Amino acid sequence: MIGVYFSGTGNSKHCVEKFVKCFDENAPAISIESSDTKEIIKTHDFIVFGYPVYFSDAPKIVKDFINLNGQLFNGKKIFIIATMGIASGDGAGCAARLFKKHGAKVIGGLHLKMPDSIADGKAFTRTFEKHKDLICKADTKIENAVKKLSEDKPTKNGLSFLSCLGGLFMQRLWFGGMTRSYKRKPKINKQECIGCGICEKICPMSNIKIINGRAESGDKCTLCYRCANRCPKKALTILGRQIRKQHSFEKHEN
Repeated sequence: MIGVYFSGTGNSKHCVEKFVKCFDENAPAISIESSDTKEIIKTHDFIVFGYPVYFSDAPKIVKDFINLNGQLFNGKKIFIIATMGIASGDGAGCAARLFKKHGAKVIGGLHLKMPDSIADGKAFTRTFEKHKDLICKADTKIENAVKKLSEDKPTKNGLSFLSCLGGLFMQRLWFGGMTRSYKRKPKINKQECIGCGICEKICPMSNIKIINGRAESGDKCTLCYRCANRCPKKALTILGRQIRKQHSFEKHEN
C-alpha cells in the first residue's frame, strides 16, 4: 500500500498518512507534487489517494494529475479519501470516475469533515476547540475504515449514484466552473504585502512570483488556499475580500 495526496493546508495529508500507517506502519505517503511520485506509484498495486473537495468536486490540479498520468493507474486498486469543510455529496466519486476511465479498480471511499481551509469566508469560521473536535472525529472514522478494509468490507462514501446526484445539485451544477479550469486570480493587497516570498514558495501551481519586492499573481489558481492561510500580513484573498481566520493543520496539531 502507498498513500498519495494533494493537500492545501495539511488536512488531506494528515488523513492519508494516518490511514496508511494504521493499515501498515511501513507504508509511505507522498504528495503528487513530489518529483518521484510517479515512479513510486509504478511499484505499488494498492493506492490510497486523498485530496480536499472544492465545490463538490476534486481540485483541478488533482484531476489533471490523474488524467495526465492515467497509464500509471491501469490495473491498480484505489481507495479514495476526500476531505471537506461541510459536505460534498460525491467528493470521492469525482476522482473515482476518472480512475475508472483509466482502468483502475476503485474499491472504496471515505469522506472526512476537517477544519475548512477557506480563510476569507465568514461562513466557515469555527473555534479552535471545534477544529480539534473535527480532527479527533476524523481520526476515529479513519481507524474504523481501516478496520473494515482489513475485513474486506471497505467503506464506500461518495461512490453511489445518489451521492453523485447530491454533489451535482448541491454545488457542481451551480459552481462547476470554479474547478473546471484555472482561471481565478488571487487578489493581493500591495500595501500590506512585504515580499517575504512565502506564497511564491508554497504555491503548487507556481502561480505567484515576487517582483520588485511585492507578490504578483497569475491566473492559474487551484484554490488550495495555502497562500491566504500562510501570508503573515493577510495580504492575499481568493474568494472573499478579507481574511477572517488563518490556520493550517499544523496549527491545530500543536
